[in-house]
Amino acid sequence: MTRHSLLLASAALLCAAPALAADPDLLVFDWAGFEEEGLFATYVEKHGDAPTYSFYGDDDEAFQKVASGFKADVAHPCSQMVGKYRDAGLIEPWDVTKIPEFANIDPKFLDSPVFKDDEGVWYIPADWGVTAVAYNTEEVPVEDVASLQVFLDPKYEGRVSIPDSSDDVWALAYLATGVTDWTDITDDQFAAAAEWLRKAHANVRSYWADPSEMSQLMASGEVLVAWSWNDGVAYLQDDGFPVGFQRETTEGSSTWFCGFVNFKDGPGSEDKLYDFINAWLRPEAGPALVDAIGYGHASTAAMALVDAETLETAGLTEISAPILAQTPNSAEQREKQLAEFEKIKAGF
Repeated sequence: MTRHSLLLASAALLCAAPALAADPDLLVFDWAGFEEEGLFATYVEKHGDAPTYSFYGDDDEAFQKVASGFKADVAHPCSQMVGKYRDAGLIEPWDVTKIPEFANIDPKFLDSPVFKDDEGVWYIPADWGVTAVAYNTEEVPVEDVASLQVFLDPKYEGRVSIPDSSDDVWALAYLATGVTDWTDITDDQFAAAAEWLRKAHANVRSYWADPSEMSQLMASGEVLVAWSWNDGVAYLQDDGFPVGFQRETTEGSSTWFCGFVNFKDGPGSEDKLYDFINAWLRPEAGPALVDAIGYGHASTAAMALVDAETLETAGLTEISAPILAQTPNSAEQREKQLAEFEKIKAGF
């Protein structure tokens, strides 16, 4: 099964059923597509089955479900959401003495008191990726994607897609208006980014909900330019589609990372939860992650097992352009962005 067909199957599963039943002693609340067995192979070897999975489509949806009473043992939010889970009292620190590979997590992914403080380690970073410009190389000249202003170009009216994800959309808008750090946004910077987004909205054919939808829009020819995660590009590459991934626009591109939080009073086995995390952090999970989904691993030992050519193809190499890192920003700013994005999508 190719990575593309794997994601299509996962997306179909997400629409058809709330969970993938397996080991009843561990419930993992995760993005569709991460049920790839290579990521937790030692868990399966030890327990004879994969964990049970329940899937979500975006971080805010997942938080609302848990805040409304849904019970799971572990979830896989991206970094901006960790403070929200903490503030709501939904998670507890990890016991890192039970996680031998914790020492190999790249320190840059833990460089925030939101993730690690005097109370303990609240977050286990696991995977990372980029958001940049995907484009049809047969229809779009490379000079057109030298700047993020391609999303405003009248030439591509109705041929553009951007994520139905507030974080990624604001990363795009801030970059396009000259901002590379969203942790201290002024009112003027927010207003400029919002105005830019309103202009981009006029060109948008569709706000994609997941990489499967984005890749289908591009494969059909409906969309020529998209603000994309690197996995959507990898799926198109697997299918032989002529796709480019421009991370070095004049204004730059964005990076993000996600990881695991430990829910209070999870319904399953604590021992199996730590077996799952240890399986995910083992070095061999690095190549499995890049191959199955196209993301980088938070462990330096895991990334050391991935060859340079694979990293280049996946869009995971260093670049010489501005980067907006999607690190935690204030809850107030994030809610303000979310509300404004909903208005923009509605045409206001």
